Amino acid sequence: MASKEVIGRRLETRKNVLEEYYTAWKSIVSGGVKSYAIGSRNLTKHDLPQIEESIKELEKEIDTLENLLSGGKRRKAVGVLPRDW
Repeated sequence: MASKEVIGRRLETRKNVLEEYYTAWKSIVSGGVKSYAIGSRNLTKHDLPQIEESIKELEKEIDTLENLLSGGKRRKAVGVLPRDW
């Protein structure tokens, strides 16, 4: 498991990237631009679902990192399979 310092750096990086995606999303939705560049990636208005998916993914990662930083455990998905005996 990573140290709190490493988790904190990862968290800050993810938050910075998320802010850039929010800015891109707002610009595209408002109709101000038809394309947007984040680093080496170029996104067009047609890629709005991709931006939204990236935002959701980053928000989940941030929630997980904040949980780890506060001493909690990672989220765990559990499925139930009904069976006939």
